[in-house]
Amino acid sequence: MVIMMDSNGKLKILLPLLLIVSAILFAGCTGTSDSQATATPTATAVATASETTATTTTTEPVTLTVFTAASLTGAFTDIADYYNAQSNGITVENVFDGSQALRTQIEQGAEPDVFVSANTKHMNALVDEGYMDNDTVQLFLENSMAVIVPVDNPANITTLADLANDGVKIVIGTADVPFGSYTRQVLEKMNASDEYGPEYVDAVYANVVSEETAVSTVVPKLTLGEADAAFVYKSDILQEYKDQLITMEIPEEFNVVAKYPLGILAGSENKDAAQDFIEFVRGTEGSAILEDYGFDPIPEDQ
Repeated sequence: MVIMMDSNGKLKILLPLLLIVSAILFAGCTGTSDSQATATPTATAVATASETTATTTTTEPVTLTVFTAASLTGAFTDIADYYNAQSNGITVENVFDGSQALRTQIEQGAEPDVFVSANTKHMNALVDEGYMDNDTVQLFLENSMAVIVPVDNPANITTLADLANDGVKIVIGTADVPFGSYTRQVLEKMNASDEYGPEYVDAVYANVVSEETAVSTVVPKLTLGEADAAFVYKSDILQEYKDQLITMEIPEEFNVVAKYPLGILAGSENKDAAQDFIEFVRGTEGSAILEDYGFDPIPEDQ
């Protein structure tokens, strides 16, 4: 402690007072420095904050509408489920119908992102009319025809020749849908052969009781007892029906190989997402699903 005496002889205690003043001044200087540091972020801090904001920005979700031939119902339902489960914000929604019906909907103003046809006829028509992004149209799948009968086989059909027997009820597709067109091509080949000939083919046509616009309506007619036989794609015999149907192979010399194209619509606003989905369909996982359903995927390099 420092003690001093003033001119009047009184003592003054100066040290405590000096310490108090010093402490106040020091605290004031320290507080000003912290405040300035907090209020003025460095350039590095600004850049880091900006980068953090960019990395947390997510892509807008996209819904792809895929117009898909009815013969692909089972396969493309599974493909969409697998794709949706692992895609980043892209959801595929299939619309199934006959290729002719889907083409007509597009011509009348429907706006899908992808069209998957069961033959080249309807795809080519849309290409010619300017609806497709032509650079994306490609063949990706093959299929062929078969004859199916219900497992109880009430008409006792054991060979293709039995389709001409009196009273047999046959279901085929209409002429303007792919599986109906292919059925007629098969019968044309049989008509020109020595083994079957025109009389056989006339008898088969006489036994047709129903012409369907989509393959999805054919199998139920057999399982419900409304028909005895049907011409379908070999892929139409789904797992759920295998114990209810008997499949009869059509010999190669009479059969027709159906080629399936797919492509992106010219007016699609989701072309990158659509291309990603097509690559999945043609990739390992998509091809495996298609093979499980009896289709023959075409390698991408062909």
